[in-house]
Amino acid sequence: MALDLALLVAIGTVSWRLRENWVAARAREQKLYRDTRQAVQSPGVSVPAAPQPVTATGYADIAQKMLFSKDRNPTVVIEPAPAPPPKPMPPLPVLYGVMNLVDGPTVIMSERADTAHQGVRTGDKVGEFTLVAVSRDEITLEWDGKDITKQIDEMIDRSAKEPAQPPPGTPRGQQTAVTTVAQQQPVERRADPVPGVDVGKGMRSCLPGDTSPAGTVSNGYRKVVRATPFGDQCHWEQL
Repeated sequence: MALDLALLVAIGTVSWRLRENWVAARAREQKLYRDTRQAVQSPGVSVPAAPQPVTATGYADIAQKMLFSKDRNPTVVIEPAPAPPPKPMPPLPVLYGVMNLVDGPTVIMSERADTAHQGVRTGDKVGEFTLVAVSRDEITLEWDGKDITKQIDEMIDRSAKEPAQPPPGTPRGQQTAVTTVAQQQPVERRADPVPGVDVGKGMRSCLPGDTSPAGTVSNGYRKVVRATPFGDQCHWEQL
């Protein structure tokens, strides 16, 4: 009986130990299952924002920070075009004389020597030139925004026919006399008085050689002669 009792106690002890080991193993198994399930849980998925469309301004940094050129920048330098050469000034008009009438001076001019002359007053054009001012000794013309002032004696046309040459074999004293007489020949006198070029405001100039007296009427004009400190001024007025 003692042996049976000892065996019974031993069996009870072994059974209790086995149960404790099973309970401990079960607890470890449950803990390991919980830890593994929490580790495999995936986090929430975030949706990325839609990409922005590509624009030309997005490449500004590339142009400004070019590694191979330190002076690279987006500023475009446009060099100015070379200035055109200055326009050449045409020849000055030909001046034949100045008439100082009651209402101001009138200049007899022509664009070239082979064109008809005309009466020009301040502000009128002669070819590409504009008459700006007239004084006793000077005349001022404007061309391309520039004023050109010349002496009247310098501009006036004094072209005349060369004097007749004496025949060969004439003595030197007679040659001088012939040349002097040829140079002093008076202007050919006109038998019929005719008004000259139109100088504006119903008036015309007097032609060289016109010796008709004041008050002469011709072609609807009357000749007027006025005495001035610079000599007699002659013109024709329309009737």
